[in-house]
Amino acid sequence: MTLKPLAASLFATPLRARVRRAGRLSMALVLTVTLVGCSGNAAKEGASEGASDSADGAGQVEPGAQVAKDAEVSEAEAQQAAIAEWEAQRAKIKGVLDSMDRAEIIGDSATKGPLDSDVILLKFSDFECPFCALESAKMKDFIAEKPDVLYVYKQFPLVSIHDEAMPAAKAAWAAGQQDQFWIYHDGLFAFQDKLSEDYYVELAEQIGLDMAQFERDRNSPEAQAAIDKDVALAKKLEIGGTPTFIMNDLLIPGGAPLDFFKEAARRLKAGEPL
Repeated sequence: MTLKPLAASLFATPLRARVRRAGRLSMALVLTVTLVGCSGNAAKEGASEGASDSADGAGQVEPGAQVAKDAEVSEAEAQQAAIAEWEAQRAKIKGVLDSMDRAEIIGDSATKGPLDSDVILLKFSDFECPFCALESAKMKDFIAEKPDVLYVYKQFPLVSIHDEAMPAAKAAWAAGQQDQFWIYHDGLFAFQDKLSEDYYVELAEQIGLDMAQFERDRNSPEAQAAIDKDVALAKKLEIGGTPTFIMNDLLIPGGAPLDFFKEAARRLKAGEPL
């Protein structure tokens, strides 16, 4: 079983539908593994049943069966197109990342996990994006189960649609200058409805940050430069929305089930094909 069809399916599916289907996709991943394990017997049984049906029907095809067959062909073509598009973007991503060293890829971004890990997971995220908040909870579970993966948070504020995305990103970066990025990150995602100037200050005070330094840092040109660097990388990778994940060179759209992340990390660690 390869991960490409599921990844491509997610890539071609609108994000809202991905989130709704996350539970089903997780089950689909398990089901696919099971079916592949039984593929030999299943193929033989299917061939026998098909031969019997053909003989009994004397070569006739029911109208409903033809519609179903056409639908299967159309779905297969759509899946192949999605896989081709996903592979093309993955090739572009690989080209960009291969041209950079690890330090350049990580930059000044907040990280969790060993810096020398064989597996790097980049998350391009926006603090005002509701789907990014959902994925942050999933990432906590993933990192807890895969502590040997290097997880890197990349700022990608979508300023054209989210007024508070940039101020929140700068505030989080400033918290990171006092080694408190991740707790500040959690506070922003937990209370997205409160994102505002007052809340950035309130959260910093609750955490116990040096407020004078916090104010200097979040309003500094260094804060803007750090975020601009992440945005520039996202554009080079041709990422158009949030959340988007890249595990090594594997493109993973938001809404992918947790099992997908875990299986991808396992295979990359083991050097197995995806």
